[in-house]
Amino acid sequence: MDIKTALSALPSLRTTVESYGLLAKKSLGQNFLLNPNITDKIISLSLKQQGLKDFFQAHAFEVGPGPGGLTRSILSACPQKMTVIELDERCIKIMQDIQNKLGDMFEIVNADALQYDFTFEEDIKKHIISNLPYNISVPLLTKWLYDINKYQSLTLMFQKEVAERIIAPIKTKDYGRLSILAQLQSKITRLYDLNPECFTPAPKVWSTVLLFEPQESTLSREEISALEKITSQAFSMRRKMIRQSLKGYGNLDDICNKIGISTQMRPEEITPTQFLALSKELCR
Repeated sequence: MDIKTALSALPSLRTTVESYGLLAKKSLGQNFLLNPNITDKIISLSLKQQGLKDFFQAHAFEVGPGPGGLTRSILSACPQKMTVIELDERCIKIMQDIQNKLGDMFEIVNADALQYDFTFEEDIKKHIISNLPYNISVPLLTKWLYDINKYQSLTLMFQKEVAERIIAPIKTKDYGRLSILAQLQSKITRLYDLNPECFTPAPKVWSTVLLFEPQESTLSREEISALEKITSQAFSMRRKMIRQSLKGYGNLDDICNKIGISTQMRPEEITPTQFLALSKELCR
């Protein structure tokens, strides 16, 4: 059975939720998207930004599919293979209904996404698409950013305030360590803001979908480790000049002069590229 035919044979999302008695669990950070117009829009915006028509000859991954709203929209874009990673046993049963229609191209992994290795080698491109569980969204993003060059794209939904931290420019209150790592490793596009009423149950906050595409040149593990060390020290004293927060480095003045910044600057005034240069010099 082809994907389109299989999807048309499935009951509506609301019927699925009702038949399985599926109530979102706060402990798992669940808020379900049941409107196919919204989930279809997320996928179409992501594909358009990437210059793609579909996920043909690609492997799509989804974390926390829940009742399968976004899952169906991803499948409508015809990936060669799709893997869902789900911790909730109730949702596994719903995914099995889809698997029964689609066969081996649809894989179900009952596991914690933080422990799952997405970086295994294969011959097709990888896309991760997810309405992320809010309680693990930042650790998951950080995990993927470390190996961003392994993926073609990440299309991810966050609480709006987390998204603002990720895309924050310098000299703003939201700019920090997450902004620096994300912007050095990826080109980020803001795709879509969703109000709470889009979800079941409605959260108290807005949500934002971001698209991450790898930069042409990405950082090594060693470079990230050095960057994390320096930004951690600098932002631990956010309102202080770096001559105070990084005073343990004896050659700080000379290095800052070399890369064109001042020891009188505060961390929020230093660009990601300047922080990278600073970390390379200080952690030689």
